[in-house]
Amino acid sequence: MSPQQQTVFRLTSGGGFEGLQAFKEPVPTIGDYEVLVKIHSVAINYRDIAIANGTYPLAVNDQVVPCTDMAGQVLQVSKQVDNIVVGDAVVAAISSSALYGPMKDDKHTLGGSKDGVLREYIVLPVHQVVKLPRSLHTFTQWSAAVATGTTVWNCFYGCLPLKPGQTVLIQGTGGVALTALIFARAAGATTIITSSSDEKLAKVKVKYGVDHTINYKTHPNWAAEVHRITDGQGANHVIENGGIGTIRQSIECAAMGGTISLVGFLASIPQDQVPDVTLLALSKGALLHGILAGSKQQLEEAVQFIGSRDLPVPVDRTFAFNRDDIIAALKYVASGQHIGKVCINLN
Repeated sequence: MSPQQQTVFRLTSGGGFEGLQAFKEPVPTIGDYEVLVKIHSVAINYRDIAIANGTYPLAVNDQVVPCTDMAGQVLQVSKQVDNIVVGDAVVAAISSSALYGPMKDDKHTLGGSKDGVLREYIVLPVHQVVKLPRSLHTFTQWSAAVATGTTVWNCFYGCLPLKPGQTVLIQGTGGVALTALIFARAAGATTIITSSSDEKLAKVKVKYGVDHTINYKTHPNWAAEVHRITDGQGANHVIENGGIGTIRQSIECAAMGGTISLVGFLASIPQDQVPDVTLLALSKGALLHGILAGSKQQLEEAVQFIGSRDLPVPVDRTFAFNRDDIIAALKYVASGQHIGKVCINLN
């Protein structure tokens, strides 16, 4: 028998985490070419923090259900669906319109312009759903791989592809950063990661085997340190998580013709210190690649890569599906203490 009601969390204001409220709402019914999914785990992204705080730069619906990343199990399928069956473990692409190729728009993304996945059940068009391979990965791990896996696959294979023997510079130790580290190592690249914490760098070295680490407080001119490590060649791919506050050094540390994937906007600087990005990019012949996660195809390819190689998925902590725990999880991510992803488990 199908469930009739569910708990749904909505952001009732853009003024912080306290605006998150629980509601009892009907479980939606499936229409043509749709599936009903029981959500088992939800992963938090920095995007969710920005949306809750009202600082996200793109449009967000009023009283939106937050979060884009989930893994769950199919409970119902419409009669037109023949590639997904009841009981299948699935994840969902972040956008229902970006199925392949470059992003078409930002108006069909879960947790922003459309209600997201911080709920017990969700109805999705079957074309948005990706069936998970048989593996030892848990629902928690698969939920943690959705946005990070899609984003990193777009960084490495959305334009100039990452090649074995190249060097990748990665900023930070969050979910995207560690997923980039894991994918780059599996692809045969040399990896460099930055952080302000020697403790975090040591943990990443032991657990994920990064080749080189840089504490950017010890080495404030960390671009020069990248060139020292690479014998003056620079990094072929840079995962740029800081934004305007770090873009100068990201371009400076890049190899000639390198790719800088613009993923985050964590760091800021005074307006009078904003660098001339155009001139910097021209001087390196660099490709600046703006990343809005990625397509369903990129998610499918990332999922296949993780499953076929049994790659680790970096989960830091899990929290329960109640208001207090969810707010604690959001605050934990906002604090920057995490190493990897933070997830909400529903059961």
